[in-house]
Amino acid sequence: MPAHTVLQQADITRALTRISHEILESNRGPEGLVILGIPTRGVILADRVATLLEQFAGAPVALGSLDVTMFRDDLSRNPTRAPSPTQVPAGGIDGKTVVLVDDVLYSGRTIRAALDALGVIGRPSIVRLATLIDRGHRELPIRPDFVGKNLPTAQNERINVHLAEIDGDEFVTIEELNGSEQSPGEASS
Repeated sequence: MPAHTVLQQADITRALTRISHEILESNRGPEGLVILGIPTRGVILADRVATLLEQFAGAPVALGSLDVTMFRDDLSRNPTRAPSPTQVPAGGIDGKTVVLVDDVLYSGRTIRAALDALGVIGRPSIVRLATLIDRGHRELPIRPDFVGKNLPTAQNERINVHLAEIDGDEFVTIEELNGSEQSPGEASS
């Protein structure tokens, strides 16, 4: 079955705008916020969210990235990618409200790895999760605080997030996998 487009560029922009407003409302402003993107596409989405937060609040927001590769519990089963550098904002994360940003939430294992990675670099007062797509099928008790779109899926489906900065175009598709394919870690977090 061919991939079916479920979000266009305007839908993604609208979802990130809503998420940004929800973050500001939940935090009662930009003070003490740290936005950390999870590579690869989560970093791009985090950058967009931070830009929107600064635009709406009129104040800078700390931005960084958090690579979770070495904290994953499936390194022996899945091919690994080269780790990306973790970039912690100058003020660190201790005592801050950290918002983790990822593209797709699936099993919850990537976020569990992110929580482990956070513990190594500091101790935030609150950790929140923002995801563009929540596709269900959680294996761990992890729930996003801010969701762009809930897309219930079957186990044999994959969500593909395309962002202009990486892919040259911007949309989200859902496709059915044949029996021999597996959802890659990036699209099945």
